[in-house]
Amino acid sequence: MTTLNTTRVVTRQAGPQYDVDELYEGVITGNTLALARSITLIESKRHDHREIADQLLTKLLPHTGKSLRIGLSGVPGAGKSTFTEAFGTYVTGEGHRIAVLAIDPSSPKTKGSILGDKTRMEHLATNPNAYIRPTPSGTTLGGVARRTREAMLVCEAAGYDIILVETVGVGQSEVAVAQMTDVFVLVLVPGGGDELQGIKKGIVELADVLVVNKCDGDLERAADRAKGSYTNALTLLYPSNSKWIPPVLKVSSIESRGIDTVWETLDDFKTTMQEDSDFEKRRMSQARDWMWSEVGDNLMEALRAHPSVNAMIGSLEGEVAHSRATPSAAAKAMMEAFVKGSYRP
Repeated sequence: MTTLNTTRVVTRQAGPQYDVDELYEGVITGNTLALARSITLIESKRHDHREIADQLLTKLLPHTGKSLRIGLSGVPGAGKSTFTEAFGTYVTGEGHRIAVLAIDPSSPKTKGSILGDKTRMEHLATNPNAYIRPTPSGTTLGGVARRTREAMLVCEAAGYDIILVETVGVGQSEVAVAQMTDVFVLVLVPGGGDELQGIKKGIVELADVLVVNKCDGDLERAADRAKGSYTNALTLLYPSNSKWIPPVLKVSSIESRGIDTVWETLDDFKTTMQEDSDFEKRRMSQARDWMWSEVGDNLMEALRAHPSVNAMIGSLEGEVAHSRATPSAAAKAMMEAFVKGSYRP
């Protein structure tokens, strides 16, 4: 059972209890415990928690929108966590506060995840001006978690002016992070001559900044070749914005070399995008896309929970599995049952 009023919502069911006013005050005053509890509330799948989370987010909304939202992706082994720690250490040294939302892949079998990003960023994890939140991706495609957007808003309300979303790695649907952040950074690694083979063309086209990591030791010369290869490749691709030519930067995260250039480049990108209100237009477009994404997710949940649809799922799945019905026909039958509210076998 959930008790509601205009300013406060408290759960009465078993499990954690949440007070909207208490969480709100804690978040806007920078209390990390309140921030962590708020994100846990937002990520909860309980319907009563969802109602409370919506009220909290509405209350926090006036305090959001003032950060630079950075999406970070790259092939496995590119050193994304090492780069994030070096980058976070640098920007906090420049007087900024950074929140890192590190998305870990969930197992399709066990639904679990390792959540090891915080241990890989042990120095940044103890930095008072940094906050690291590992989150499992769950069943959400695109290398992000379903509530990553809302977690970004809570971190902004808590006073973090840089929000970095580190995704699970480059894949077919990895473009999702570019659709929720202001700037998309692709982390690359020098290889043995086939650097371009491991990256999807669409991901490169979406990147606003490309960073060749691990440019140290024996990889220095390979890094120069990789930078040249990507720079040449970019001339054949369509940039995500006509006003910005994505640069290819060399970085050594373990030696913290080139990190200052990355930050200066991101700042230049923001300044360029703010001309003619492109920065604001991008966020407005993302907010509209977010709304329709929520509509789709909520409809799917409502569809599966509908009694008439639930009664027919098993038989329809069997019909499709044994090629006695097409998937499209089965889907149409479920939609008709959902709309009409009744099912007659």
